[in-house]
Amino acid sequence: MDDEEPLTSRALRLASESFLAGSGPGGQNANKVATEVELRVNIYALRLPPPVFARLRQLAGGKIAGNGDLIVTSKAHRTQEANRQDARVKLAALLEDAQIQPKRRAKTRLNRVGKTERLKVKKVRGTVKANRGKPNASDW
Repeated sequence: MDDEEPLTSRALRLASESFLAGSGPGGQNANKVATEVELRVNIYALRLPPPVFARLRQLAGGKIAGNGDLIVTSKAHRTQEANRQDARVKLAALLEDAQIQPKRRAKTRLNRVGKTERLKVKKVRGTVKANRGKPNASDW
């Protein structure tokens, strides 16, 4: 296996396709022709780095079978070839998204004025809520 080979092309090389009689568009044609495409790639065979592997598992969710197969389906189009291209695009997008490392969230800091303002608003809101309800005998 060549390490310089892009992940998408490696995944497409390892992928197996099967065609199903889908319930997508095509009218009566959908009952006769197997236009739905199911693309299967074993994610363990891709040899992904651990962070990318974890992101892929998180992004794919229920699309990963128990044996490690990533299942991508497409039945949006009337033709088998269009669905085949669509499934390949979906797989490529999923793999590309898994390779993008999310930016770390920077903690926000509240300055002294913002903190006192927030506490003042909380106090007013608490007073409004405390004044709701039945009046006490001492309020008469």
